[in-house]
Amino acid sequence: MSLLKSNSVQIGQSATATQNFTLSVPSSPDGTIKLARGNSGATTADVLTVDASGNVTTTLADGIVTPAKLSQPMTLATAQATTSGTAIDFTGIPSWVKRITVMFDGVSTNGTSVIQVQVGSGSFTTSEYSCVGSTVGASSVASVQYTSGFGFGDSFNTATRTKNGSIQISNVSSNIWSSFGGLADSSSARTDFTSGVISISGTLDRVRITTVNGTDTFDAGSVNILYEG
Repeated sequence: MSLLKSNSVQIGQSATATQNFTLSVPSSPDGTIKLARGNSGATTADVLTVDASGNVTTTLADGIVTPAKLSQPMTLATAQATTSGTAIDFTGIPSWVKRITVMFDGVSTNGTSVIQVQVGSGSFTTSEYSCVGSTVGASSVASVQYTSGFGFGDSFNTATRTKNGSIQISNVSSNIWSSFGGLADSSSARTDFTSGVISISGTLDRVRITTVNGTDTFDAGSVNILYEG
């Protein structure tokens, strides 16, 4: 049996160099190997490199790695209208999710109860939130504590106000989730903020948008969620 030793092997013999490939190691081998486009000794572009630890480096064309090809893709759900009902639910959130953004577009209710976001595992957690909602107006700031959810702003709302903005809910560790977000009031110079934390019973799989009293009805706008690993 014969053995061929070489630091560089050209694959292809086209007169057009870019149609050939070269597999090579450095002249002083260090455990790396490289596949490049072009002729041996005159390559034009690296395609793939494997280093001594087995790490692979490659150059990908724009758009070749799409969300669908990732095991934990950033995923935009289907927007839901907030034009009726007392709660809007998003369920079936995958177990690998570490951050959820809830987005509001012109959301309004028919009453004065504050909008809140709840999370849960199997069912919605409706107590033991450690949350503060604050409203910043043109000349005042007011804050209220909430335990039933991540409540936005102080304790008063009006049926004429529509809300635009978002809240991010992020995994701290295990089943502990923290939040921060703000909703701008389109009808006045004020913004409703929320921040807090909750420990739920298991892996988060759902998000609900509702009101603190749970009985006011949504009458305008839409909401959606974006989740990621």
